[in-house]
Amino acid sequence: MKYTYKTRGTCSSQISFDIENGIIKNVVFTGGCNGNLKAISKLVDGQDAAHIAELLGGNTCGMRPTSCADQLSRAIREAIEG
Repeated sequence: MKYTYKTRGTCSSQISFDIENGIIKNVVFTGGCNGNLKAISKLVDGQDAAHIAELLGGNTCGMRPTSCADQLSRAIREAIEG
């Protein structure tokens, strides 16, 4: 399943990814800190989506109450539930 999520409160504006049989693949962030977000995408590729959502949830960025990683967690949860 291809999923696209519009982020809130982060430098990135959108996250797109696939979930196939509970596995997350092809994570692409639009905007944000290019190098860091490419690294996150590589690290989560092929991993259990629910585990990644739990692992990254609640991560903050500076004074912000969220981060790109937290937004990915929220996107994954929404995709799994929806």
